[in-house]
Amino acid sequence: MAETDRNEIRARIAKGLVYTETEAAFLAPARRACEIFAYNSTPPGDTAGRRALLTEIFASVGERTVLQAPFHAAFGSNVHIGDDFFGNVNLTFVDDVEIRIGDDVMIAPSVTLTTTGHPVHPARRADFGRFSEPIVIEDKVWIGSNVVVLPGVRIGYGSVIGAGSVVSRDIPPMSVAVGTPCRVVRPITDEDLVTRM
Repeated sequence: MAETDRNEIRARIAKGLVYTETEAAFLAPARRACEIFAYNSTPPGDTAGRRALLTEIFASVGERTVLQAPFHAAFGSNVHIGDDFFGNVNLTFVDDVEIRIGDDVMIAPSVTLTTTGHPVHPARRADFGRFSEPIVIEDKVWIGSNVVVLPGVRIGYGSVIGAGSVVSRDIPPMSVAVGTPCRVVRPITDEDLVTRM
């Protein structure tokens, strides 16, 4: 495939337009499947080995990162993680395009962050037709168990996403949001400094 064709496909992906598996095949070398497999097989006590693998897998990874095995990623190389990150077991990154995670973010078990979806009409899903939009999770966010974050979503600073939610639109900073579809139920205030919930 000519470089001009590759650039055209990259431009379509960046605009969130539909592209196919065949068109995107040239991106396959950016997948970190072997390194992810190795990480998930590394003993928990081998902190140096795990850290080395994380720096190979992700586009960038901050200090004091904890990522419980197993985790999964389409690429891995499109994920940016800030400092003091905690990701619990079964975290899945569908990172066909960038996922950016800020500092002091906590993610509970079995969360999926998916930058990619598929068209509704079956004819447009031929050859695994899909679209991708980046996800941004700002600093100090807490995401509860079994949450799904969909393409193009930004979760604002300090927000909490309740367990089991499907986040299909942006969540403003300092908000508690829950449900399917996820919606803001209240702001986070100073009263939350003295309560458990």
